This record gives sequence, structure tokens and C-alpha cells, in this order.
Amino acid sequence: MTLVIGLTGSIASGKSTVSLMFDDYNIPVIDADKLSREVVKPGEKAYQEIVTEFGETILREDGAIDRKKLGSIVFQDEEKRKVLNDIVHPAVRQRMIEQRDYYCKQDIPAVVLDIPLLFESKLTHFVDKTIVVYVDEGVQLNRLVERDDSSREEALQRIKAQLPVKEKAEMANEVIDNNGSIQESYQQLNAILKKWKVIG
Repeated sequence: MTLVIGLTGSIASGKSTVSLMFDDYNIPVIDADKLSREVVKPGEKAYQEIVTEFGETILREDGAIDRKKLGSIVFQDEEKRKVLNDIVHPAVRQRMIEQRDYYCKQDIPAVVLDIPLLFESKLTHFVDKTIVVYVDEGVQLNRLVERDDSSREEALQRIKAQLPVKEKAEMANEVIDNNGSIQESYQQLNAILKKWKVIG
């Protein structure tokens, strides 16, 4: 039986860092963010729907979607953002389930679904167990300001736009406290995988 693990966190909580650690255990990771870029490539169904909905002005010269242009449209307009999400999210979910089921058929010990909005989008039924990567809000804020070179106000706004990481931690089966070193987070992951009998 393949254990399907849902990995989530909040912006700048270090989820990507933890996601990469699964490589060391040869556990495949299906990344929702990567899929959301794949499903909007030219030739994909979602791509056609977006161009039909938003017009060709959002395209780059090579025919690909200009993410910045599209972003500037949907960030100012709640309705349009909903329209975009209603096109992209189902396509991502479908691809995610296809990949998950493919790995489950291989009968490997585990597969990870890396989903930033796992709880917000109510997708926990896609997975067997959940891990939340947790950091204190102060650490999160500092990391975000450093990473994106944004002001504290902007960073705080982005953090507040998501479900508080504390609440996510309460809903998770396991929590990786990522306030410390990468090594400490790695040891926590190792302990979780042992506990769930994914590794010996």
C-alpha cells in the first residue's frame, strides 16, 4: 500500500525546503504549483479556456501566457480571479490525481502531494496523512521580506491572506517545526516517516 502524504505550509514557511528532502528517500513529490504552470501551456485545454476568457492580449510573442499580465488583471478583480481559478484548479487536480494513482499502482512506500492550499481548498480527501511545515509568524515575515525584497506591510498582507499556519498545524497529522536549522527539520521528517512505517 502506498501512503499518500499531503504536504503544506504557509508562504515562506520553508515548505519547498522540506519538499526537496523527500528526494533523499526516493519518495516522489507531485507539486501543485508546478502542475499549475504545466496545465496552462499552449495546447492544453486550460490554456484555450483562459485565452477565450481573457483575450489574446495576455499572450507573449511566443504564444505562451504572460503570467504577469494575467496576474495584474486577476489580482485587482475578485470575479476574474474566480474565473481563472475555476479553469486552472480542476485541471491541476485532475493531473494530480492521475499522477498520484500512477505512483500508487507502482506500489511504492509513499507519494507526496505538495499543495499550498491543502486545507483552504478542502483537498485533504486526496491524501491519507498531512504534514504542515510550521514557523512562527515573525520568522515567516522576516523570510518573506528577505526572499521577495518586499516591504513588511506587503509581506504581512500576503501572510494574512492565507489561513494562519497555527490553524493549519492544528489540523495536520504531523507538524515539522521549521524555526530551527535544516538539519533539525530533516530529523523531524525522518522521525515522521519512521512512525508512519514509510522507512525502516
